[in-house]
Amino acid sequence: MKIEFYLNDELVEVEADPMQSLLNTLRGNLNKTATKEGCGEGECGACSILFNGKLVNACMMPIAQAEGARLMTLEGLRQTEKGQCVIDALLEAKGVQCGFCTPGMVLALYALLEVNAKPSEQEIRTAISGNLCRCTGYGMIVDAARIASEKGEGLW
Repeated sequence: MKIEFYLNDELVEVEADPMQSLLNTLRGNLNKTATKEGCGEGECGACSILFNGKLVNACMMPIAQAEGARLMTLEGLRQTEKGQCVIDALLEAKGVQCGFCTPGMVLALYALLEVNAKPSEQEIRTAISGNLCRCTGYGMIVDAARIASEKGEGLW
């Protein structure tokens, strides 16, 4: 089946089994490898992307649902001023260690700041609760959200 959608602001068309996961399509068909496969069950957040502006787990979505949608992966987000703000904040806060969870964390923090430019600690923790990190203990990621909020004032 041919499926057409916008990926990182570019119109793309893929030929795929309509039930193939969006994650497998992104990684295998479109070489967008920043999106990771962790659990394959929608529990870890490593496969997080923005789907029509909303944070979703790409491992749980069949590619057929992407028809006509707007998708954003880390590859696209890092090309934006807001995305780079979040990435820089994670680096400044030392919120990146092994890096496996980082793409999903960047997207989760971005999605939060898009709707709430000045989140509380609890709101940050809630926003990243779907993303598992085995290295940082989350404190540095919470700090990164605060830094991105402050340094990105006027962006959000």
